[in-house]
Amino acid sequence: MKKLMLVMLIGVLAVLTACGSKQADEGGDKKKLTVGFGVGTYEEQFRQSILPILEKQGYTVDIKTFSQNMQVNPAMKEGSIDASVFQSTAYMEAINDEIGADMVGIAYVPGAPQGLYSVNHTSLDEVKDGTTVAVPNDPVNQERALRILEELGWIKIKEGAGVADFNINSMEPDKFNIDIKILDPAQILVSLQDVDYGVVNGNYIANAPDRKITDALKIENTPMQHRIIVSINKKDENTQWAKDLKAAYESKEFEEYILAQDKYDGFILPEAWANN
Repeated sequence: MKKLMLVMLIGVLAVLTACGSKQADEGGDKKKLTVGFGVGTYEEQFRQSILPILEKQGYTVDIKTFSQNMQVNPAMKEGSIDASVFQSTAYMEAINDEIGADMVGIAYVPGAPQGLYSVNHTSLDEVKDGTTVAVPNDPVNQERALRILEELGWIKIKEGAGVADFNINSMEPDKFNIDIKILDPAQILVSLQDVDYGVVNGNYIANAPDRKITDALKIENTPMQHRIIVSINKKDENTQWAKDLKAAYESKEFEEYILAQDKYDGFILPEAWANN
């Protein structure tokens, strides 16, 4: 009888332990994470520096790379990834409204600014009526790109133009009649030979073996709303794993990694590092 009771007790304890482990893994104390990335340099930063920090704390991380940025946030909403590193606050807020998501940013990431590049011209002085300029096709990055052209005096952006709903009709000529070519952000760098100038997202420049951000003929002064963030669902904001992920991105260890890499010259660095 005692032996039977002991066997039953062990069985109950095993079930309770398994349930407790499952609840912890599904809740704020879980140690298994899935982090999503678009194509670009932010995954490399994570693999080489953030991942080792988290692994020392007992985390197991599945890294999921999406071929198109537009695939990342729906995956976050449905719960197949816990966090993402690829987007700005403005982009995130636009997608929140578009798909009914509830994402928040928890930390800034060393981000590459947009820049105006050319393989056909060595100066901005060669611009004229009919000059072709390639810009990204998504509203948020397109607005950023055309702000660069506006700062140069090439175009004007109409008063009241938004960010999430920005489009080519939000601009008008200024000094020149610029011929705007709208392309997928990833295609602009490889299409520079076909246009006079192109506004390229900096992460694509950072991943190109023969290019540097500082090669740009004009670099944007990236506003806070367009700086890259770590995004999570709001319900996870106060979980321990989210706090640990935030701390890793704001750590001295990650700062030292970034500063030691020549490829990150010209990146916008998180203000949190000023306290390191």
